[in-house]
Amino acid sequence: MFTRRNILACVAMSAIAVAVPAMADDLSNMPRQKVELVAPPFVHPHEQAAKDGPKVVQFTMKVEEKELVIDNEGTKLQAMTFNGSVPGPMMVVHEGDYVELTLINPETNTMPHNIDFHSATGALGGGGLTLIHPGEQVVLRWKATRPGVFVYHCAPEGMVPWHVVSGMSGTVMVLPRDGLKDEKGNSLTYDRVYYVGENDFYVPRDENGKFKTYETVGDSYADTIEVMRKLTPTHVVFNGAVGALTGEKALRAKVGEKVLIVHSQANRDTRPHLIGGHGDYVWETGKFANPPEKDLETWFIRGGSAGAALYKFLQPGVYAYVNHNLIEAFELGATAHFKVDGTWDDDLMKQVRPPEPIGAGDKLGAVDGAAAPAVH
Repeated sequence: MFTRRNILACVAMSAIAVAVPAMADDLSNMPRQKVELVAPPFVHPHEQAAKDGPKVVQFTMKVEEKELVIDNEGTKLQAMTFNGSVPGPMMVVHEGDYVELTLINPETNTMPHNIDFHSATGALGGGGLTLIHPGEQVVLRWKATRPGVFVYHCAPEGMVPWHVVSGMSGTVMVLPRDGLKDEKGNSLTYDRVYYVGENDFYVPRDENGKFKTYETVGDSYADTIEVMRKLTPTHVVFNGAVGALTGEKALRAKVGEKVLIVHSQANRDTRPHLIGGHGDYVWETGKFANPPEKDLETWFIRGGSAGAALYKFLQPGVYAYVNHNLIEAFELGATAHFKVDGTWDDDLMKQVRPPEPIGAGDKLGAVDGAAAPAVH
């Protein structure tokens, strides 16, 4: 069993050799904004283009170790989470702002935790300055110098992959101060934004092939490591569970709305695809300083990164949004739904005749009220 004593002995070796002094509060005259985080797929209210100068944006996030049900069969995962959700919440700021995060590790937890921001500069992305044991909290401030969408994740030395595949990742979106732009520098805006975090889980099985359960996350450690090292996930899911974004939990939109989809994967490569739709503008690497690609059918998100796609929905109905490794989408769970309301456009697509016996249409001699076209 992986006990707290084992953990503390392990992390005693993880301190950075060079002492780093605490930051002085040299931004006392800068405006401050406290933001309440919300659980994905939703994103806290924010301005797409900054109306004023840089500010300190203050967030508070609590680590929760908790049991999650991750599929329709009731499989349980001893998860580690930021703010209780998988993925952790998205934080939105503008280029030039400062992110000030209070990270809390309640004494009811059993593990040390920290946070590595891929968008931050220095000290292992902040991981070297934020390691906290149960019953501790820490405040980290860093400047958002690079626009784009970026992964953050837990990264305690010796336990990084375990914490990440147990649910501990999220995303920061750093918007350009004047908002998103197309390849010609024209303004791009969105009506809605959704955050899809993709996770690969590695749940151990017993001798009969049944998924095992554990009392605590520490109890699951040894068995989970053994499964992880085979590099074959038992589940690949969006937002923490099979079906988390389908059915009644489908993402909603309307015909004519422009939706920004932010997609992250902290551990493995993935290939998002919107069945029946496209990526009008896609920042495949997630970095807004680069011009977006246009009209993509499928885009590639590298493991350990996030990307963004902007699409204007043109037809109503249910769209499947999948990882286009279709085995992972249909067999392991990496599927979401968009439910779009509006009026159908026959010019974009029309069923000319419904299914019928082979040859039945030949007897009619017409298609949609007109003569059947010649076939060459």
